[in-house]
Amino acid sequence: QLQACGGGLVQAGGSLRLSCAPSGRTFRGYGMGWFRQAPGKEREFVAAIEWRIGLTYYADSVKGRFTISRRTAEHAIYLQMNDLKPEDTAVYYCKDELPYPLRDYSDYTRGPWGQGTLVTVSS
Repeated sequence: QLQACGGGLVQAGGSLRLSCAPSGRTFRGYGMGWFRQAPGKEREFVAAIEWRIGLTYYADSVKGRFTISRRTAEHAIYLQMNDLKPEDTAVYYCKDELPYPLRDYSDYTRGPWGQGTLVTVSS
């Protein structure tokens, strides 16, 4: 199972760094990514990274503000979130086994999703 952590309460314009690592196993598959689900809304894609060479892909809503990265030796991925906005408030989930090619995974619904971490941005 994937464990996401690092969420919290932050004011608009602030920053947070989320991290994710698998529990009891290593990352699997081609790509890893972050998704989020705001209250009353469907889960949406945020960012993805190709594990082997680090190619990245971002949703338009976070492009230029969020940065996804990975540390292969530590088997971890990260999401640096800057200039946070109230609309970024959501539970953030990490996911592996994202299929090739790296793209917008908005249509990706395959679970399991693991434990998310709550990010709350106040105005």
